[in-house]
Amino acid sequence: MVMYNTKPEIIVEKTALELKKTIKAPEWSKFVKTGVAKERPPEDLDWWYKRAASILRKIYMYGPIGVSKLRVKYGSKKNRKTKPEKFYRASGKVIRTILQQLEEQKLIEKAAKGVHKGRIITNKGKSLLDKIGKDGNKVVSKEEKTGKEARSN
Repeated sequence: MVMYNTKPEIIVEKTALELKKTIKAPEWSKFVKTGVAKERPPEDLDWWYKRAASILRKIYMYGPIGVSKLRVKYGSKKNRKTKPEKFYRASGKVIRTILQQLEEQKLIEKAAKGVHKGRIITNKGKSLLDKIGKDGNKVVSKEEKTGKEARSN
């Protein structure tokens, strides 16, 4: 339950730092766009690890979830100049590769719940995110305290 009470930005940042120790971004990730709607590759050098952390969080919250649903979640609208914007899904290759890397680390696994098939989080992945969520709550509570003190002065 800690995951639902912590800010997503904090969880993604801290998880990305943890994943950077275990997974490696492919060589082609420096040049690839994250979707058809994007004009250029991401400027952030650690975007691969942040996307992996974000996918891990989404699987924790919405699993079982597959590549198709993740492509929609990370999709965006394309600027088509004078024509109206249109929604395009994100790159499937990026998402599939990240899912494979997370499976190798035993953080997620393939599963089926009733008619829903996709990836679910393993106990190892849950413990990683819960630990980061608890640490994130401590950071948030300290920030809130200092913010309240600053407003009262």
